Amino acid sequence: MHGEEEDVFDSVTWESASAPYDVDYTAKQTGPGFKQSTAGVEEPHGPHDPKWEGYLITIVKDPLKELPETKDAYVSYLTNLPIFSSQTPSVRRRFQDFVFLRDNLVKDFPACVVPVLPDKHRLEYITGDRFSPEFMERRRLELHRFLQRIARHPMLQRSTLLRAFLESTEWHVYMHQHLAHPPGPEPAPGLIDNISDTLLNAFARVRKPDERFLEMRESVDKFEDGLVLSERLWNRIRGRTNGEFTGHLNSMKISLTDYHDLAVAVQGLGFLESGITDPLNHFSNTLLEFSALLRHKTQTSTDPFLVHLHSLLTYSHANRAVLKLRDQKQLDFEELSDYLSGVTLERDRLSAIISGHAGSSGLGLSAYLKDKVDAIRGADDDRSRVEKMRKLDIKIKELQDAVTTAHETSDAFSDETLREQKVFQYTKEAEMKEMLSNLADGEIEFYQSAIDEWDRIIPIIQRIRVDV
Repeated sequence: MHGEEEDVFDSVTWESASAPYDVDYTAKQTGPGFKQSTAGVEEPHGPHDPKWEGYLITIVKDPLKELPETKDAYVSYLTNLPIFSSQTPSVRRRFQDFVFLRDNLVKDFPACVVPVLPDKHRLEYITGDRFSPEFMERRRLELHRFLQRIARHPMLQRSTLLRAFLESTEWHVYMHQHLAHPPGPEPAPGLIDNISDTLLNAFARVRKPDERFLEMRESVDKFEDGLVLSERLWNRIRGRTNGEFTGHLNSMKISLTDYHDLAVAVQGLGFLESGITDPLNHFSNTLLEFSALLRHKTQTSTDPFLVHLHSLLTYSHANRAVLKLRDQKQLDFEELSDYLSGVTLERDRLSAIISGHAGSSGLGLSAYLKDKVDAIRGADDDRSRVEKMRKLDIKIKELQDAVTTAHETSDAFSDETLREQKVFQYTKEAEMKEMLSNLADGEIEFYQSAIDEWDRIIPIIQRIRVDV
């Protein structure tokens, strides 16, 4: 697990650590380069509580098509730090740069939940729609949310790689330097790697599971099930609203296309009824406005909600991957411990045979067969056994060191995972608050506008004279 203790963002203004998620972008700042004091802020209560030193504000905006009319055309995005002492607080990055940032953060911080980038949307790449304003804006929002999640993370936000990504005007040079000289020493493949590759497989399970992580995994399962169900239901609502859903023929849901068709029909009636043509035309226009309001709500409220919902689901998948990696670390320790026990047992068996205190009896069929094979090969004399014991002693020493390292790594990774779950929980709660608030605001705006439209048509309808 790699962490960087130095403060690589002295030139950035940090928001108060007491509220790392509710940031007021319009609030008056104390000045570029000022890092607010955390004095008076409630400190973490336990060893597994994360500690924020501030909240880095980042913005992704202004998507721009580069190299237009060429086969190498691509879209770049402006990454911006609103409060920064540099003369160039904004730099342009393309999607591949975000991919490099994400891949290397995963490598440098394996115990951290690094957010997932949006899919490549292969269909858009084939049809050419990846340069449409709608696609670029959706991609911009997804990249903005990706960078926000990193900025909210107490460890990832201080990565030197992130600083270069946000600030460097020679980003491609830095990318090559980072690949050539990664932060921290590269772990050399040793005994633990060789043994793990041999012993472990995708079907192995932790034999002594930690109840804390079992509860976390269960919580993640329930959370993802809820997100999947919500995404399916809201997609169904969206389809019905837009007239795209063909199932449930008995449903009374009226789509925006139905309102549009109804408006055309009412306008046709107006041409036939000369006495009430004007009121019917006004009513037809109201239906068209209401249909437009439905379309606007879908584009500005429902669609962003669905995108955010799916993004939160992929973020949860990244969290699940960290939990799985923690299990793998514990599995490494358990398998190495078993291997050490087996080698030690074999060494003790040989020692007992040489001392004449015991043979292979009582040590199982495998030991008996091994003795017989050694006898056939002529390798059952004391001299060969002493040589085997010498080699086994060397292997036992290596295994003891490997088991100690695996145990320390497993414990350290577990501690980091516990802290990481707190970070993920805070992020999840903040994003759900933001997501549901935006949805509620969109629904309120829609219904208020709809009420205003229908209120305006009521006096016009009431002026129609009905002679009895």
